[in-house]
Amino acid sequence: MSEKPVIEVVGLTKRFKGLTAVNDVSFSVRKGGITGMIGPNGAGKSTTFNMICGYYPPTEKRAYEYTNMKIARTFQIMKPLKNLTVMDNVIASCYFGHAAAKTREEAVERATEVLKFTGLYEKRHVLSKEMGTPDQKRLEMARALATKPEVLFLDENMAGLNPTETAEAIELIRRINQSGVTILLIEHIMQAVVSLCEKVIVLHHGEKIAEGTPEEVMNDPYVMEVYLGTKAEDKEEKEEA
Repeated sequence: MSEKPVIEVVGLTKRFKGLTAVNDVSFSVRKGGITGMIGPNGAGKSTTFNMICGYYPPTEKRAYEYTNMKIARTFQIMKPLKNLTVMDNVIASCYFGHAAAKTREEAVERATEVLKFTGLYEKRHVLSKEMGTPDQKRLEMARALATKPEVLFLDENMAGLNPTETAEAIELIRRINQSGVTILLIEHIMQAVVSLCEKVIVLHHGEKIAEGTPEEVMNDPYVMEVYLGTKAEDKEEKEEA
């Protein structure tokens, strides 16, 4: 696979009324790969996502214009069009992005493909507000995929899922990646991070403290202390026991 980075972040910084939420963060995302971002609550992960995706635009560019750059994202708190059906939610998304549908027929055809791909086609006539959390999270991904992104940002898509639902979400994300979409994800479910990611970036207090393979990051003493709550010596004692 290509080693060319599809996203390169250099010196990313964000302050809110004097509070530095993200400080001088730099990293790259390899085209075609899956990169994870982890860290404690308040580490600056979502703020970093929001800046890259244009939700907190560093320039005059509007957030929706980022879809023209072949970027799409999901949100921690699902944001469906609550009074529309699953199908209509996805159809609406088909009109945005670099490959915006020109006709309703084209939008319906694309939405149908996306719903079948994400496993929501049988629920296409259900109002989105009537669905449970797992399906609403899947709908978030379906709406993002309807814009035909080359890079997909997933913000804690597995939060609140049970083990079976998590396994299904991991498989869907893997299939999305295999279809040619580069993925950058924020996730607290370490099973998903280890299973999916080739590289993991760790943030703490708005700064990058580690970067490497899941194994390298999980065995980093500082990461274990600030994120996993385990000091290196504690881990050694448990292994010896």
